[in-house]
Amino acid sequence: MSVEIREIKPVKSQLLKFVHFPIDELYRDSKCYVPALISDELGTLLPDKNPAFDFCESVYYMAYRDGKPVGRIAGIINRVVNERTGKQEGRFGYIDFIDDQEVVDALIDAVVQWAKGKGMNTLTGPLGFTDMDPEGCLVEGFDELGTQATIYNYPYYHKHFERLGFAKDADWIEFKINVPKEIPEKMQRIADIVKSRFGLRTVRCTSRKELVDKYGKALFRLINEAYDDLFGYCPLTDKQIDHYIKQYLPMLPLDHICVIVDSNDVLVGVGISIPSLSNALIKCRGRYLPMGWYHLLRAIHSKTNIVDLMLVAIKPEYQSKGVNALLFTDLIPVFNAHGYEYAETNVELESNQNVQKQWQYFDLVQHKRRRAYTKEI
Repeated sequence: MSVEIREIKPVKSQLLKFVHFPIDELYRDSKCYVPALISDELGTLLPDKNPAFDFCESVYYMAYRDGKPVGRIAGIINRVVNERTGKQEGRFGYIDFIDDQEVVDALIDAVVQWAKGKGMNTLTGPLGFTDMDPEGCLVEGFDELGTQATIYNYPYYHKHFERLGFAKDADWIEFKINVPKEIPEKMQRIADIVKSRFGLRTVRCTSRKELVDKYGKALFRLINEAYDDLFGYCPLTDKQIDHYIKQYLPMLPLDHICVIVDSNDVLVGVGISIPSLSNALIKCRGRYLPMGWYHLLRAIHSKTNIVDLMLVAIKPEYQSKGVNALLFTDLIPVFNAHGYEYAETNVELESNQNVQKQWQYFDLVQHKRRRAYTKEI
């Protein structure tokens, strides 16, 4: 039977099929695929829930054969990024499919026709609405456990993209770092020098209210400054910042967050980590109920030997000056106290030498790579 492409309307009842396809069908037996929380993914895809729709538009399609779902894809246009780059670029994302040429071609063609109808002349992906969404097709590390912040896909994905004429636009790499039992001596020395030279200090928030009230907005504005020049970055609006403060800050363990301030108590750096939720999300299959909350709660309370380094942001004028050493001299003792054996860096641009320099004092291996593909349409 031929492939049937159906548009999925942006309403919860239809999007549930879209969200459940990779979890319950395609990756049901995978040991490396980490499902997103279904509630979080719905919150991203629904226009009335995601403030990125103030400057984005999207379309969702699913592919069916013999009445059975065999693929899904989203088409996205981010007008802010297009204005910043001067491009007429459509994005594809949330793409999953069986290893079948007809299915892939039909999904991509549906988004190509949609994007061309909107005046776009380039298609790039896998990307989300903004950088706060998972991005990049996995091209190395298929036997490695995924993380909650990244996309996992089968090895055949990138082969289909390349067959269709997509070329590399950008690569992200990821490292697995052995957590040292002690702070590396040279790192401690650099941290002490940086403190003295720039009048910086680390701050440990003792309550959720202090974190949100004192540093919440400043933290995300710092991300805007630090990430502004990175590939495809879309600055967070005040509305998005309020949204992410409510979504993320309540779940972060306070001792896993390091805040750096100057002598005037102005935020200049932040490092955010979290106990790995990967195995918990696999066990609960992206669902809070009936027992998902239990698995997630256990993971947050460090019933894991992995810590995810979710985010590091340093004010541009302090970058490449050793400020990152302050983050790790503060966090390494915390990681040891929780019994973490290694850390996942999550994604960083292959071209971002500044961020990669911060790992030079650690024992590590680059174990994953993911890619954004692009082509003219």
